[in-house]
Amino acid sequence: MLDAELNARLAKPRFPRASRYDARWIVDNLMGPNVLWLAEYLSQKLPLEPGMRVLDLGCGKAISSIFFAKEFGVEVAAVDLWIDARENARRIEGSGTTRQVVPVQAEAHVLPFAYGSFDAIISLDAYQYFGTDDLYLGYIAKFLKPGGRIGIVCPGLAHEISEPPVHLKQWWEWDFCCFHSPNWWRHHWAKTGLVTIEMAEAMPDGHALWLDWYRATLHLLEGFHKQSAVDGIAMLEADRDQLFGFSCIVAQVKGGDWFSPNAVDQVP
Repeated sequence: MLDAELNARLAKPRFPRASRYDARWIVDNLMGPNVLWLAEYLSQKLPLEPGMRVLDLGCGKAISSIFFAKEFGVEVAAVDLWIDARENARRIEGSGTTRQVVPVQAEAHVLPFAYGSFDAIISLDAYQYFGTDDLYLGYIAKFLKPGGRIGIVCPGLAHEISEPPVHLKQWWEWDFCCFHSPNWWRHHWAKTGLVTIEMAEAMPDGHALWLDWYRATLHLLEGFHKQSAVDGIAMLEADRDQLFGFSCIVAQVKGGDWFSPNAVDQVP
């Protein structure tokens, strides 16, 4: 498939901003489903304005951070544990966003920022790996300014399950247990009393987009990524849009006695 054909395949009318980016660049830096589709979808639910400070938590290779900086004029802390900050710095420099995007290598429970540092916290295809902990929202929300918002998009389920469906068992991985429905996430956050839930929904056509991404990029992949795509296509085809998709949740922090925006840095 030629680059022009790949660009056309990944261009979606519902994602006009993401469709302007080079598809080969997106594929070369993939760490899962097309993160720019997820980023643009979330930006339609969580308002971003020039000058805002944004934490992109679990940013992978920082292309979502670059996208937010270019498209919305925000300042981004691009945080990931597995990708070296120096590698992301080279990618950021190549995109011309060095004044807006700062790469940071850090674990999600040990963030090197002062409380009250950010107007928004965003996490794409990552929050499910650490945010299912009942206490995590209380930790991460303290990094928001009063009235700040947190928004996530992550692989999810249409409804909760107690065991893998029979028709999907041959592809089921144990870590799929971190995938949850929008209603599960709504309850998970709301029960803390720390935030006001503004929306919790399944991303429209999320199953179809996920499958189309695998089909469009399969021929470009190698090794682990290729096998993941092969298995992903088979599983999503067998699923027939019954279970898998993406869950999106946006909430606004309430503030209160628990909230200490003037606290000192968490890392000496």
